[in-house]
Amino acid sequence: MSDRNIYVTSDDRKRLQALLSRPTDTMDRDDVSGLVAEVQRAVVVPASEIPPDVITMNSRARLLDLDQLTTLDYTVVFPEDADFAAGRISVVAPIGAAMLGYRVGDEIEWVVPSGPRRLRVEAILYQPEAAGDFSR
Repeated sequence: MSDRNIYVTSDDRKRLQALLSRPTDTMDRDDVSGLVAEVQRAVVVPASEIPPDVITMNSRARLLDLDQLTTLDYTVVFPEDADFAAGRISVVAPIGAAMLGYRVGDEIEWVVPSGPRRLRVEAILYQPEAAGDFSR
């Protein structure tokens, strides 16, 4: 995480706050606590005003692993829609939590169970809001 601004839509923030307010055993994980902090400090904008280069919920993004020099394509989804084999990563999973709100060109540093990861957002392959889908 960093001190720079991240962006979330007002609808995403509302759904995320509801999700994160439910007590579960995962709430004590540092990455989930980090997501709570990120959502609380995020710049909140209407879905129609979100910049097209921001990772929102249900966005598919290409990341470059800066240590392994490999690319990863992930869609950030709510937990009930997660399917790692299909590249749909839950927003409460470490990488999903790390991605939300970042923009093309941003570097993400996040601690995951296997250790620190350094990723750069290379491209937004799909963003619902940019595609005119404000219902997701």
